[in-house]
Amino acid sequence: MRIAIDAMGGDYAPKEIVFGAQKAVQHFQDVEITLFGDEQQIRSHLSVDERIQIVHADETIEATDEPVRAVRRKKQSSMVLMAEEVRQGRADACISAGNTGALMAAGLFIVGRIEGIERPALAPTLPTIGGEGFVFLDVGANVDARPEHLVQYALMGAVYAKKARGIAHPRVGLLNVGTEDQKGNDLAKRAFQLIQEANVNFIGNVEARDLLQGVADVVVTDGFTGNVALKTIEGTAISMFSMLKETLTSSFSSKLAAAVLKPKLLEIKKKMDYSEYGGAALFGLNAPVIKAHGSSDATAIFHAVRQAREMVTNDMVGTIKQELEHIYS
Repeated sequence: MRIAIDAMGGDYAPKEIVFGAQKAVQHFQDVEITLFGDEQQIRSHLSVDERIQIVHADETIEATDEPVRAVRRKKQSSMVLMAEEVRQGRADACISAGNTGALMAAGLFIVGRIEGIERPALAPTLPTIGGEGFVFLDVGANVDARPEHLVQYALMGAVYAKKARGIAHPRVGLLNVGTEDQKGNDLAKRAFQLIQEANVNFIGNVEARDLLQGVADVVVTDGFTGNVALKTIEGTAISMFSMLKETLTSSFSSKLAAAVLKPKLLEIKKKMDYSEYGGAALFGLNAPVIKAHGSSDATAIFHAVRQAREMVTNDMVGTIKQELEHIYS
């Protein structure tokens, strides 16, 4: 399979993007990668030519660009050319760590939406204390949503958890302010009723405080709430590790304790590292589109490739289409 990657997107592009791509082709023998971006810059970091191609792009969509306008005007940008490669069938999936809004626009306007899906959802897999992780959608593709959209999110999330993550009967939860059936605003109440009737293993409402405990395998909500929850989780994790580091280096005795605890602390850090789970998939499009974190290093890009490979191998798009046909037939 061939995966297209925007080599110019992200805080550490193109160096870390190239390193991640090289690591991926060395690990996955069935993967070929096309890197889109400034050819000279890409080649300066490229040491592995096997199964890696470069397509030069004269333009780059910056983080500060207005997403839709950038996609429409920067036709020769690395991100647009990457998405076009998928639309033309020359690539099976694409990955970018660049402008999130622009990638969503490129996904919608160029890759295209699955018939029957009204709104695509941005869905990362987040770590849990037990190490299983959970699929969380939507985390920002659509700040406003209708109950019907949340049902489609539940369906797509369940398909992904089953096919790509190997969970036989994924538990689907609806993020709410309480676990009681009648909790929440009008959107939550109406979505609750509709998801109950859908062909998923719905366990009811779940609270934000229980997300990292592994309360569900798939958690659905609107993009505004999901994005706030995601940023809160990320910020809390960064702050906790920062405070822990400050405490363990504050005195000679604490430094001795840190030396003893270091292996265990590294285990915890790895378990809670988002990069181990890949990027945020844009569910609902005609091909896998992965949004890698803006601060992605080579490891994060490697896992984004792994994630894209799993989605292609398990025919995620085809399975979602089949589920929709079953529901609407």
